[in-house]
Amino acid sequence: MTELLAGPIADRHAALGATFAEFGGWDMPVSYSGTGAEHQAVRERVGLFDVSHLGKALVSGPGAAALINDTLTNDLTKITPGKAQYTLCCNERGGVIDDLIAYLVSDDEVFLVPNAANTAAVVAALADAAPAGVEVADQHRDYAVFAVQGPQAQAVLEALGLPADMDYMAFEDADLQIDGVVHPVRVCRSGYTGERGYEVLPRWDAAGPVWDALLAEVTARDGLPAGLGARDTLRTEMGYALHGHELSEDVSPLQARSAWAVGWDKPAFFGREALLAERESGPSNRLVGLRANGRGVLRAGCTVHFAPGGETIGECTSGTFSPTLKAGIALARVDRNAGLRAGDEVTVDVRGRGVPCTVVNPPFVESHV
Repeated sequence: MTELLAGPIADRHAALGATFAEFGGWDMPVSYSGTGAEHQAVRERVGLFDVSHLGKALVSGPGAAALINDTLTNDLTKITPGKAQYTLCCNERGGVIDDLIAYLVSDDEVFLVPNAANTAAVVAALADAAPAGVEVADQHRDYAVFAVQGPQAQAVLEALGLPADMDYMAFEDADLQIDGVVHPVRVCRSGYTGERGYEVLPRWDAAGPVWDALLAEVTARDGLPAGLGARDTLRTEMGYALHGHELSEDVSPLQARSAWAVGWDKPAFFGREALLAERESGPSNRLVGLRANGRGVLRAGCTVHFAPGGETIGECTSGTFSPTLKAGIALARVDRNAGLRAGDEVTVDVRGRGVPCTVVNPPFVESHV
């Protein structure tokens, strides 16, 4: 049995009474005071997540940005230094090795934040394609990542003297002074909740004091530390894809509502020919949102039918109970030929019971990013 990896502040999570579970090979805090309460804190006030399990990689050297633009799907030339971009690393079949955030520091430096379990695969794919002089370095344990999310997130950062009045997906490097010690951090106005938020990246060995400072300002605003449970309910309400669920090496961006992150006019990126061919013919399936009309919590793996006991037309890829809507919601991959549209009704098989659901276009709740 493989030993789970621990983040840099596991002791602090334990002291806060967190429950833990495995995610991407890491021992992750699932909840502290309850997923519902943590979810509500983020929607209404502010929450603090430790997502240090996320990967980090540095691409550096002359032509680093060009390498990223020639390999990952999105068009990096559409942003300028100091901006970050959501993008995808695909295989030759057009499947998604990973979805990640690329921070454009300069033409010679791009910082990447991939998913935990996929960091090595992304680094290997980019290293294989890198020209002489461009280095791709795995920095997974060099930096921690803390996400401050919610309507009061900006106030939390400003109270600590950190940059906060910036455009969405902009980032800045800053110095955070705590008890006379200066801690360099990178701050990006991004997140995975649908609320205004920031991701703060200190050095791994400085994670403890930075977390403590952030948590003090969060709790001063009646906010809460939040775990993996709330992170999942929040992102599902927004219809955000999760690799291993909505995205995988066998699922293309076109099948996962992620085609907007593909620079279709670029001459080169991993999987380009396969994706162009799929766009021309049309994907065999598509991702939709489902909202339960009655009692029932939809879960990944539940089958979707036209009617109770009727033809199977798809499967839920993610599902949860929405604390905001007080209803079961799901993302589901369905056959394109089913012709589903928003407002149509289907049935989801939940443990042998047919739960009537309405097709909706995500997000399920309004975004405030």
